[in-house]
Amino acid sequence: MNKALEILKERGFFKQCTDEALLDKKLSEGPVRFYVGVDPTGPSMHIGHLVPLYAMHHLQKEGHLPIALVGGGTARIGDPSGKTEMRKMLTVEQIQANAEKLKGQIGNFIDFDGDKAILADNADWLAGLNYIEFLRDIGSQFSVNKMLTFEAYKQRLEKGLSFVEFNYQLLQSYDFLELYRRHNCTLQIGGDDQWGNIVAGMELIRRKEGSSDDVVGLTFPLVTRADGKKMGKSEKGALFLDPSMTPVYDFYQYWRNVADADVEKFLLLYTFLPAEECRELGAAQDRAINDSKERLAYEVTKIIHGEEEADKARAAAKAAFSGGAGGDKEGMPSCEMALADFEAGMNVLDLFAATELCASKSDARRLVQQNGASINGEKFTDVNGTVDASFVKEGELILKAGKKRFFRVIIK
Repeated sequence: MNKALEILKERGFFKQCTDEALLDKKLSEGPVRFYVGVDPTGPSMHIGHLVPLYAMHHLQKEGHLPIALVGGGTARIGDPSGKTEMRKMLTVEQIQANAEKLKGQIGNFIDFDGDKAILADNADWLAGLNYIEFLRDIGSQFSVNKMLTFEAYKQRLEKGLSFVEFNYQLLQSYDFLELYRRHNCTLQIGGDDQWGNIVAGMELIRRKEGSSDDVVGLTFPLVTRADGKKMGKSEKGALFLDPSMTPVYDFYQYWRNVADADVEKFLLLYTFLPAEECRELGAAQDRAINDSKERLAYEVTKIIHGEEEADKARAAAKAAFSGGAGGDKEGMPSCEMALADFEAGMNVLDLFAATELCASKSDARRLVQQNGASINGEKFTDVNGTVDASFVKEGELILKAGKKRFFRVIIK
């Protein structure tokens, strides 16, 4: 088996392939041009989007040639795959702004130096299409009956599928055709929810170019946690790569707190550590598994945010879990408050609601009533209690919600 394909299988990047023998042959014969599409429907990717980008990294490392396709055109339509309702329609200006931000995030995984990779935007060929000509040339190649057999459409038909979304498969298929023609791209990879779109693109190439013997599709499993929930979801919602949307400390803590059963799988998928080391770390037991989780959190944070930010987040986490005493707390989520605010005493609910730990006073009340609130390592159980200047230690307060969420209040 080709080394690149072996790596993908060993690390968990293999669900379905249209022709595994052909893929093996092509990867062995020489550099393969392949692509992954990312639609800029938001200003940041979250960790649920990352598996194809990690796969791109592994393929590029083995000498193959990636195309990172930002969907500046398809984002104007919205992919119905995996969605229970229609996406919110964005303006062209919003999509363009999102696309610029995503391009920077993709650079964490792909080396664009020289001719090692291509960064493309499908708005270049989709935005100016003539609708009538597109229907005649491309739409005529698709069977509505066949399209309705794909899971993405079957699920949405029950709740309503707009005609705009129904066109998405035609556009993504056209992307594959364009990249095949422009760059000799013969492999499309993506999450398993993209299987129908990938197969449709291959069929379009066959119909328009006379052959699809040299094109292949490969999908990856949709990653879930040991508790069955989708990757990318935390107590606060999606875990974004943009630090203004998910602070680096929170990003680090998500990985530090994964279930024991997920450690090996996530090390293989979300780090670049050797597979053997991932298995060794994942096999740790008892207290040693916490060291493996710390390594996981550090490695993923370093890839996304850089080594300096990963160092800060790790130091802040150690400081928090040592009760806030000593250590470097710089990376911990924080805010500033005036000492005068505490001279007369501040209600504990107001204090927690003023931080990222609680969305509202009602949220803070539940936290205190359920014995989940701590200040400087001491439980606080009185919802009517106040926090005065005597609580301030070394110019700060360390608040804790539950077992794993910390916040630093810097007193000025």
